[in-house]
Amino acid sequence: MRVSTAELADLESRIASAADRALTTELAIFDRLAASLLAAQRSIRAATEALALLDVIAALAQLAEAEAWVRPVVDTSLAFVIEGGRHPVVEQALKRDGKPFVANDCDLTGVDAGKIWLLTGPNMAGKSTFLRQNALIAVLAQIGAFVPARRAHIGVVDALFSRVGAADDLARGRSTFMVEMVETAAILNQAGPRALVILDEIGRGTATFDGLSIAWAAIENLSAVNRCRALFATHYHELTQLAKTLPRLANATMRVTEWHGDVVFLHEVTQGAADRSYGIQVAKLAGMPGPVVERARTILAQLEAGDRQAPKVKLVDDLPLFAAAPRPAPPPPPRRDEVADSLDALDPDDMTPRQALEALFALKAKREAAKRR
Repeated sequence: MRVSTAELADLESRIASAADRALTTELAIFDRLAASLLAAQRSIRAATEALALLDVIAALAQLAEAEAWVRPVVDTSLAFVIEGGRHPVVEQALKRDGKPFVANDCDLTGVDAGKIWLLTGPNMAGKSTFLRQNALIAVLAQIGAFVPARRAHIGVVDALFSRVGAADDLARGRSTFMVEMVETAAILNQAGPRALVILDEIGRGTATFDGLSIAWAAIENLSAVNRCRALFATHYHELTQLAKTLPRLANATMRVTEWHGDVVFLHEVTQGAADRSYGIQVAKLAGMPGPVVERARTILAQLEAGDRQAPKVKLVDDLPLFAAAPRPAPPPPPRRDEVADSLDALDPDDMTPRQALEALFALKAKREAAKRR
């Protein structure tokens, strides 16, 4: 039996409509809150911007205190002097592994224009790290932060240009080398005297002589036209000769040493030029198979000591992978027998006894001559 009263009916109605009334109340509260926020948006925006700035400044201050960063000198000159510069990110990664970061100096200060450092040395020696750390120090100095160095004096940098790494843009039909050339072209067309430019391995994506020529011309343009401060890392050791003709160009190299046939990276930047790139040693460190490493050493020795005019044909012929099976030498042509030829030419039926005797003496003479040969 079902029993209903006015009180139960009223309770049922209120329970059924509770969700709708709660949603209506929440929306009304939200609308009032939104209206209040919009009315105070200028004050709220100013407060958030102040808090963000305070957060950045406090973080930089804490980092400077903990990592012994220094206050840089920033002025309107063309100076760029970094003493004991360090990479802020790589240093922290090495510190977590318990390894020290090797600090390096950099001086791109010129009399009437910035200097260009041509940096040579093997892969894994720290060239790219050195380029990036000086660019990061310039950025940190100009945002008002302390910098990871013992001392820093930086003239205002109005533009920072970077061409590092290797990447393609296949969606736009650009190969890795094309991307490299597009970015290099943008730098050479825009960089001015107050710019800072870092370039890593220009010209590596094409033939050796093509890449060398492009890198050569780019350095000359940076020196004569852009007249900017620049760091240029390369494996083209021929470019180091430009320091003899370009007064603003200075050679620098990454120090390495060899120990029992292996290369040891010291990660120190010093004046001078590298004599080689130690590519085979780096390949060995990367785990390249032993026979490949030894074959590479053999080929390198032939390239360095042999004829450089046409080395590829000579070396490819020596490579077991491409060498064809030797063809058997053709048999030597049979030696001509003059006695037999003369005997074949005789017709006894047409000869007199005297002619036959003379022919016999002639054959004997040829036989004796053949024996003497």
